[in-house]
Amino acid sequence: MIMVYTKQNPLKVATLCSGYDSQCLALERLKRDFPDFDYELVAWAEFDPESKSPIDKQPAVIAHKALFPHWADKNYGDITKIDWDNFPDCDLLFYSTPCQSISAAGLQHGFAEGSGTRSSIIWYVRNAVIAKKPKYLCLENVEAMVQSKFIDMFNLWQSELARLGYMNFPQLLNAVDYGVAQNRNRIFLVSIRIDDESNPPRYYFPKRFELKKRLRDYLDSNVDKKFYLSESRVEKFFSTRNDEQSSVDL
Repeated sequence: MIMVYTKQNPLKVATLCSGYDSQCLALERLKRDFPDFDYELVAWAEFDPESKSPIDKQPAVIAHKALFPHWADKNYGDITKIDWDNFPDCDLLFYSTPCQSISAAGLQHGFAEGSGTRSSIIWYVRNAVIAKKPKYLCLENVEAMVQSKFIDMFNLWQSELARLGYMNFPQLLNAVDYGVAQNRNRIFLVSIRIDDESNPPRYYFPKRFELKKRLRDYLDSNVDKKFYLSESRVEKFFSTRNDEQSSVDL
């Protein structure tokens, strides 16, 4: 049975490690392109455990509330402390957990369960899946998650979801193949609950299309002078660059 989500029956969405919730921005675009479609953000969870500021003063929380003020009171905060039995039911669960311990730009301490790294918070998502059993799950993370160093751990996560009754569909996508002038690889894992063993779910990622935008399409024609580097900063940049080049020439 195919479920249709409309204004009368909106898609119930929850996001974990929400940030400013780019997922909801994508859903807003769907609403724009498909007027009959609608969704409701029933819960979101954003909290920086390393911040010294109260949760409502943390940048990501401020950004989320600025973009979606009508859902400002639905932040469940730290996902390691959520009582999932009292968490709202949802059709779709997004979980873009921290990438700092996986990314090539970080120390790559990994995301093994119980390791205490920032990225290992992904294993708390399992508690949400067990308690709420959403129809759809979606992970987005850095490319390194499926490279040789961490692929076994990624496959273990998929095995956990399969054990909980989900069919998994992983795919590495590059933003440049979908209309954005940026070479940005990200792993997406769409997981769909298996409700009928005789008719398992299927999912197909969108096809790539030709990029028609360039960097110049994103640049403003007139930029306020406050965004320009001062002459002294520019001179320092070029003098440093020239010194480095001279060292290489030597």
